[in-house]
Amino acid sequence: MTAATDAHAHARAVLGKAARENFPVAPFFLPRTWRRDLMAVYGYARLVDDIGDGDLAPGGTDAALLGVSPARADDRLALLDAFEADLRRVFDGSAEGPRHPLLRALRPTVRRCGLTPVPFLDLIEANRQDQRTGRYATYDDLLAYCELSANPVGRLVLAITGTTTPERVRRSDAICTALQIVEHLQDVAEDLGRDRIYLPAEDMKRFGVEEAGLAAPTGSAEVRALIACVAERASLRLNEGAALVGSVHGRLKLLLAGFVAGGRAALRAIAAAGHDVLPGPPKPTKLALVREVGATLRREG
Repeated sequence: MTAATDAHAHARAVLGKAARENFPVAPFFLPRTWRRDLMAVYGYARLVDDIGDGDLAPGGTDAALLGVSPARADDRLALLDAFEADLRRVFDGSAEGPRHPLLRALRPTVRRCGLTPVPFLDLIEANRQDQRTGRYATYDDLLAYCELSANPVGRLVLAITGTTTPERVRRSDAICTALQIVEHLQDVAEDLGRDRIYLPAEDMKRFGVEEAGLAAPTGSAEVRALIACVAERASLRLNEGAALVGSVHGRLKLLLAGFVAGGRAALRAIAAAGHDVLPGPPKPTKLALVREVGATLRREG
């Protein structure tokens, strides 16, 4: 198998992760152009997260495409720097263009939608922060991280669909931050395995939770109370942003309802597990998600 074939196979595998998200990334009912553009952005965001998490496919194909030597193929900061350099080729107008297939797929979307580099660079910076910061002292610190790691995605969705306004951006930011916090709650054990804790240290102290308690097979009463507290904050922020659904029309309304419903369904799954997320991430069923979409449309539409 050639390096180019490896790269395209890995790109397909990255895009295949969309089916495992809490919410529909680019559902069938959207116009084809929107679906293509949303998947291009998803592919970018998923790949930069894979670099930051050390989850690239074995063999060093991505490193080679990005011009990183085999000796540094496991150096995440070096890979992120090289990825940023390749991203800039998406925007610089050169004939050469980017090297990585997922960035080549992004280039037509950037041109068609007039996207700027800022949200893409923010996602890279969030992953750089993950290499340097594994703990967050306060809830505000966590929100600042979400400003880089999650909110740019919602802003890109608005840009792709031509619906950006200051108020929609504010609502979108609230939804995206909530979804990021929900994902952190689902992945407490997995994140701890990466030496990361996205639960504010001040809240851990308030509930009497030590880091060792997050490594247990099941959550203690203190851990579950902590998770319930952070989940409530995520729910409030999700509700704050939910009016975004009613501000748009047609198929975009259904897409945004899916985002909000995905967060709400995941929060319900966490609550149904007694807020014990340590045995594994509580996930909503497809039926629960569909019901939550309907409820969100009735409430916000």
